[in-house]
Amino acid sequence: MEYQKQPEVPEKKSSPKHNGGRKARGGGKKQGKNKKDDEETVDLRGLLVLCAQAVSSSDFRTANELLKQIRQNSSPTGDGSQRLAHFFANGLEARLAGSSLSSNRISAADILKAYKTHLQACPFKKLSILFANKTIYHAAEHAATLHIVDFGIMFGFQWPILIQFLAMRPGGPPKLRITGIELPQRGFRPSERNEETGRRLAKYCERFGVPFEYHPIASQNWESIEMEDLKIEAGEVVAVNSLCRLKNLLEESIDSNSPRNAVLKLIKRMKPDIFVQTVINGAYNAPFFVTRFREALFHFSSLFDIFECTLGREDPERMMFEREIYGRELMNAVAAEGAERVERPETYKQWQIRNVRAGFKAVPLSKELLEKVRGKMKSMYHKDFVLDQDGNWMLQGWKGRIIYASSCWVPA
Repeated sequence: MEYQKQPEVPEKKSSPKHNGGRKARGGGKKQGKNKKDDEETVDLRGLLVLCAQAVSSSDFRTANELLKQIRQNSSPTGDGSQRLAHFFANGLEARLAGSSLSSNRISAADILKAYKTHLQACPFKKLSILFANKTIYHAAEHAATLHIVDFGIMFGFQWPILIQFLAMRPGGPPKLRITGIELPQRGFRPSERNEETGRRLAKYCERFGVPFEYHPIASQNWESIEMEDLKIEAGEVVAVNSLCRLKNLLEESIDSNSPRNAVLKLIKRMKPDIFVQTVINGAYNAPFFVTRFREALFHFSSLFDIFECTLGREDPERMMFEREIYGRELMNAVAAEGAERVERPETYKQWQIRNVRAGFKAVPLSKELLEKVRGKMKSMYHKDFVLDQDGNWMLQGWKGRIIYASSCWVPA
């Protein structure tokens, strides 16, 4: 239980919706009688933290008063900080109500449109996929069969580009086998989305002349997957991939047997030729709510700021991505507890320790690949994106904050 000093509700300051969170330029004396200059901005982040403290100490009256102020000055169609505040207010409201509601299920086609917009505006996923695909392609240079075990395949958006690479391989493509591991969906057909991903990839492989086999696994507990379930065959090149999804596994604070460590042990037993891991470099996995809330606020403020600097406010795909991807993740991090909370990112340094303990050693980064990725970031994206290296990790960030980290591993 976390004890907080009872927060004081700050005096309400009037602020126009279009100006939330933005400081008026030129402090000091007000110029003339311009109404805009008279209005002071609201510190939305300050209000959110105070509200989280009130929620944490079960001071519902103060929490509701603060939420009312946040609601008056935030909007899903406002600037970056107003949108951020809107979705965090949703999370706090759901936590007060004791539920972590999510919006209706949307189609793969709609998500794909939103993802395309995201990929144009922000390099993190695109360059992580390039890094992984090039690494896997290199590992399978002379393979007769390439078997990819993908932890968290989702819609399989990563693989069409690799399929094209394989189709153009000198001497012809290998046989491609993909084991797509995903969480089951709610309802009567828990593996429906995963099977649909397999059908889409099969069509793609047919189009490019790549022999293909797909094996879906829809399991709530990835740590309970057995070697036999993976159907690994002798002589094939095995590549294990996880694009930002091992963060959804529970860790020591909930389960003393640590599903994270169990999955890493399973990967080691596969004896993969390469294990490519991309992680969200987040620290919002603290057991104490207010600490976690502050870290989540810090992390997501960068993500909303990226869209604010790179996409128009009216962009429907931006709004869908903020609502369906960031909104859901943020809702889970703020409103859910225990096994219900699946947004549990750790920093890349924490993953480094985990991987080494599980018996892996890092593969040195390819200088050539790093330069290629850096070139793409510089030529295609906003100047405030950064690409860096720490040991054998490729780091991507925004305005100095590291958000994504990628590395390659083999059993030690």
